[in-house]
Amino acid sequence: MSTLFDPISLGALKAKNRVIMAPLTRARSTREHVPTPIMAEYYAQRASAGLIIGEATGISQHAVGWPYAPGLWSEEQVEAWKPVTRAVHANGGLIIAQLWHMGRMAHSAVTGIHPVSSSATTMPGDAHTYDGKKPFEAARPLDSDEIPGLIQDYVRAANNAIAAGFDGVQIHAANGQLIDQFLRDSSNTRTDEYGGSIANRIRLLKQVTGAVANAVGADRMAVRLSPNGESYGVDDSNPEPLFSAAAVALDDIGIAFLELREPGPDGTFGSTDVPRLSPVLRKHFKGPLILNSDYDLKRSQADLSNGLADAISFGRPFLANPDLVDRLRNNSELNEDRMETYYSQGEEGYTDYPKLA
Repeated sequence: MSTLFDPISLGALKAKNRVIMAPLTRARSTREHVPTPIMAEYYAQRASAGLIIGEATGISQHAVGWPYAPGLWSEEQVEAWKPVTRAVHANGGLIIAQLWHMGRMAHSAVTGIHPVSSSATTMPGDAHTYDGKKPFEAARPLDSDEIPGLIQDYVRAANNAIAAGFDGVQIHAANGQLIDQFLRDSSNTRTDEYGGSIANRIRLLKQVTGAVANAVGADRMAVRLSPNGESYGVDDSNPEPLFSAAAVALDDIGIAFLELREPGPDGTFGSTDVPRLSPVLRKHFKGPLILNSDYDLKRSQADLSNGLADAISFGRPFLANPDLVDRLRNNSELNEDRMETYYSQGEEGYTDYPKLA
C-alpha cells in the first residue's frame, strides 16, 4: 500500500515522495513579468516536495493578466528563471513550469490588449490590475486563424521552460482560464470546429497538449483540469462526458500525469455540490493521477490506499509550511497562511514562514 512518503515515477520524473506542491500564484515578479531573486529562495525552501508545480506563468504578454506574475516568452525571463530552477535542484528537488493563458480573466490594464476567449463573454466581478480592481472586460472571440499562433505561444513557452532548467511543464487547463473557457459550454458558444460538440470543445486542449508533447516530450508534461462544478465563472451542463473525453485524449497522448482540482461542498477556497469526477476519470486516464483541494494527511492516505490517487498536491499548506513534507510525516501542527500577503511584493508571508526546529 502506497503512502505519501513513497517515491513515484511521473513520466520521466522520479519524485522522492507523493507530496506535490500545487501551483500557487504569488505575484513576486516585476511589472515586466520577470522573476526576481526572492523567488529562488521561496522555491528552494520547498524543495522537499516530491515535485514542485511552479506558479502559473504567462505564455505571452497578452496571456498573463495578473499583476507581478511571471512569464516565459522572453530571453530575459528565461535567464531570470535559471537561478530558481538551480536553487531547487541544489536542494534535491524537481520543478515544472505551469503554462498559462488567462483568456477573458485578463485585463487590458495589465496586458495592453483586449482580452480574448472562446466566445464573446465577460468574466463576472473585478480584475486585479496595477491600479487596483477594475471590472472585467467583455472578451473578444479568438478567430480560428489565430489559434495556430496561440498553440505556438505554448510551444515557445514550453521550450523556454526547458531552456530555463525546468524539469517539465504543465498546461493550465483549469480554474476558468482560456482552455477551460473552450472546454465548457457555459463559456463556449462557438459554431465552428472549436465549439458545439464535446469533440470540438476539447480540440484546443488536444492540439496544445499534442504540440507541447512533441516539443518537450509527453513524459515531461502534465495537464491540470478542474472538472466538477463552476470555476471562476465557467461551468458545463454535463461535465462527466466532457471530461471523460478529455481524459481519454490526454491518455492517448501519454502525458506524465493528470492533476485534478476538485473542491467539495465544504471547500475552503471555492466549493461545489457537483460530485468530484476523479472516480470516473480514473477509468479513462491510465497514467498517474494527482488530486488536489483541501486534503489533509488522513484523507490523502485514504485516496492513495483505495487507488483513486497516485499522489496529492497541496497548495495553501505549502504556502505557509516550507517543510510540509516533514510536518505531514511527523503529524506536526501546520502554520496558518496569511491571506493578506498572498499577492504582496516582499518577504512577508512568502519566505518568512518558520520551519520545525
